Amino acid sequence: MRIGVIGLRRGLFVAGWARRVGMRVVAACDRDPDRRDAARRELPEVPLTDRWEDLLDLRLDGVVLANDFDAHAPLAMAFLEQGVHVLSECAACTGTEEGRLLVAAAERSTATYSFAENYVCHPHVRVISEAVEAGEVGRISLIEADYLHGMSPEDITGLLGDSESWRARIAATAYCTHTVSPVLAVTGAWPVEVTAFRADEAGPDQAVVMVVRLSTGALAVTRHGFLQGEPDSHWSWLSVRGTRALAESVRAPGDRSWSVRVRAEGWTRGDGVAHEEERIPSPHTLHGRPVERHAEGTVRVLQAFRATVERGEPPLVPVRPAVAASLVGVAGAESLGSGSRPVRVPDFAPG
Repeated sequence: MRIGVIGLRRGLFVAGWARRVGMRVVAACDRDPDRRDAARRELPEVPLTDRWEDLLDLRLDGVVLANDFDAHAPLAMAFLEQGVHVLSECAACTGTEEGRLLVAAAERSTATYSFAENYVCHPHVRVISEAVEAGEVGRISLIEADYLHGMSPEDITGLLGDSESWRARIAATAYCTHTVSPVLAVTGAWPVEVTAFRADEAGPDQAVVMVVRLSTGALAVTRHGFLQGEPDSHWSWLSVRGTRALAESVRAPGDRSWSVRVRAEGWTRGDGVAHEEERIPSPHTLHGRPVERHAEGTVRVLQAFRATVERGEPPLVPVRPAVAASLVGVAGAESLGSGSRPVRVPDFAPG
């Protein structure tokens, strides 16, 4: 399977794992000469270019889009038009009309669109998903997800104030798919309405809380941005409260942060005694060796993309849920601008 990679910051990390899961990286692109120099050291045999359009002329099976956060959809549509399978980093799109165009392009293409949302596949999310699918949790009532960075004020100012960075261009609500996509995957729901709040009016662009009503009737609360106390599980924490039990990431340092606490009250059990346990996710192996916990999600996404391209398996996260998750952040920005009033999320559910 021959792939190209566009964007060589995150993309260089992805390219390394892509090669380890059996893909051939045959071309790569970045506008930044320093990033191309770094890539040249790790991918010495791969032709590099500063124009993504150059990759349209190659015989690629797939392309990984790891360019700027707010610039994925135009490239995805261009490659889908050429019949090249797309694996796109977040966000999928930056607005409703762009989302509609992307869905249309993916659904008329002979190729497929996959969302590279690795947080759907992280170990603790997988364990919680298994508990939900087994019926242990019951009907989900409330689900919460965090994606937090405990950076210093100086580092935050430097990042958000960098005019060369896409982070300076996006709304505070935009970087939401690492929380929203796991919520949608675990619940099997679609976002209906969102109300967004700034966590601190003194630092309005640093952290937001979004309250999302789901199509199942459940409520989701997502927190993301720059708040102290980031989880060791790759900045991610997830909690699911159902009608029969609770399943949530363990708030602990180190490897325990990938584990999941499951608690069922006594009334749900024959013996009338509450039961609580901590579940450790099984390791994910590649070529007989365990993958580092923080990389499991990326490896699983790449393996699923290869299975989609080579064996015709459905995308792990296809275009409609990708667009829906991304548009929660767009609607959230509108909510913030209207004084935290609820805003409807465009409906991208099939049918």
